[in-house]
Amino acid sequence: MTDSHIVDDLCNPFDDDKLHEECGVFGIYGHGEAAALAALGLHALQHRGQEAAGIVSLDGRHFHSHKAMGKVGDNFSSEEVIGGLKGEAALGHNRYATTGGSVLRNIQPIFADLANGGLAVAHNGNLTNASTLRKQLVTEGSIFQSTTDTEVIIHLVANSKKIKIVDCMIDAMSKIIGAYSLVSLTSKKMVGIRDPFGVRPLVLGKLDNAYILTSESCALDIIGADFIRDVEPGEVIVVDKNGLTSLFPFSTPPKRFCIFEHIYFARPDSVVEKRSVYDVRKDIGQQLAVEYPVDADLVIPVPDSGTPAAIGYAEQSGIQFDLGIIRNHYVGRTFIEPTDQIRHLGVKLKLNANRALIKGKRVILVDDSIVRGTTSTKIVQMMREAGATEVHMRIASPPTTNSCFYGVDTPSRNKLLAAQYDIEEMCKFIGADSLNFVSINGLYVAMGELERNSEQPQYCDACFTGDYPIELVDQESGMAAELTLLSEHS
Repeated sequence: MTDSHIVDDLCNPFDDDKLHEECGVFGIYGHGEAAALAALGLHALQHRGQEAAGIVSLDGRHFHSHKAMGKVGDNFSSEEVIGGLKGEAALGHNRYATTGGSVLRNIQPIFADLANGGLAVAHNGNLTNASTLRKQLVTEGSIFQSTTDTEVIIHLVANSKKIKIVDCMIDAMSKIIGAYSLVSLTSKKMVGIRDPFGVRPLVLGKLDNAYILTSESCALDIIGADFIRDVEPGEVIVVDKNGLTSLFPFSTPPKRFCIFEHIYFARPDSVVEKRSVYDVRKDIGQQLAVEYPVDADLVIPVPDSGTPAAIGYAEQSGIQFDLGIIRNHYVGRTFIEPTDQIRHLGVKLKLNANRALIKGKRVILVDDSIVRGTTSTKIVQMMREAGATEVHMRIASPPTTNSCFYGVDTPSRNKLLAAQYDIEEMCKFIGADSLNFVSINGLYVAMGELERNSEQPQYCDACFTGDYPIELVDQESGMAAELTLLSEHS
């Protein structure tokens, strides 16, 4: 995606200026190389969070843990680390901070010794009443060691009056409001839970006799595991030595899966909710070409997230698809001191125009979204400097007008370009000759629906419509701020 992160790109010129993915989870139970497979699974889910990674394993008696800031390959590639994560069960997590700061104590999985044994928890999403629950728990004597909302789950489980650990977890989750896919590891079981609205993804797979719960099917592909099915909204999956049990202890409202998973978050080679992500993105591009055709010479994707939609646009329009922007995959965040001159280079450090192709051409740029507009502005300028005679921008999502409170890091609404300007003003802001977004109904058509059901939308599309399906308890009560007295710099 192109534009957005709450951190200003002047502070970090190497930030992608994108909506940042939520997190990725991977749990495996019943395999002799559980930790190594979890590390591979997390590697496949790296796109969902690059800030930190952690793995907790279980050898039947003891839990073992390794957590670190940075990417999976930098922290889980040595024999020493993987060898220390003993056992036939493992739980891993990739983190991008949506709640809680960027410090070691917030890295998941979070582990605690409870009355009925050890419990490791990792989840993807946001609990919209976490601060409310946390205040209540602190008042009752709970002591928190992190600022992540995941720890609220641990305390609710610890405080449950139920006897069995699975019942304690169900009791805890019944008090939680939010969008989440959760995987946990106890001393004898692996438990997966998906929120009743099914906003965040969770899939079930199998490798030999081992069961796997993970965020996307691409994490199954990397280890040669079989995809079984999506975990259903409100479903609780319990895996132990006797096999797999499925429970439905929660009432389930109409499903509201996050439509942005199909637009951007999921890897294009994943199958999400029975749909190929790649095919959906191509279909959105085709719909975009139907709704907003333009006479031009080239269809150019904004790498890499705009590529499938650009292919679809080119196929539908009959206009040549070509790589007019080349991405440098080897730019690090801090490989050079970010002086004013380097800041001025901005997006050119990562993306460069294919001048020989573009000069004298009318080009259509296809991207998945515009959030703040800063990167789009630079890319349009880049096309003009490379000699493009016209630059038209087509966006494979409706305008992003609202913040997400369900596990995606988005700017506040007053920093969203589409919340401040109409499309004509946005076009002027980014400097394009024309700018159009796929319509909300067009997006639903590309998803295989006749149209968006305004009475009961088939997906969560709150970032486009402001229609939030899950109650925003903390936001509405003014308790969304983090609760911590400790400032850390590690």
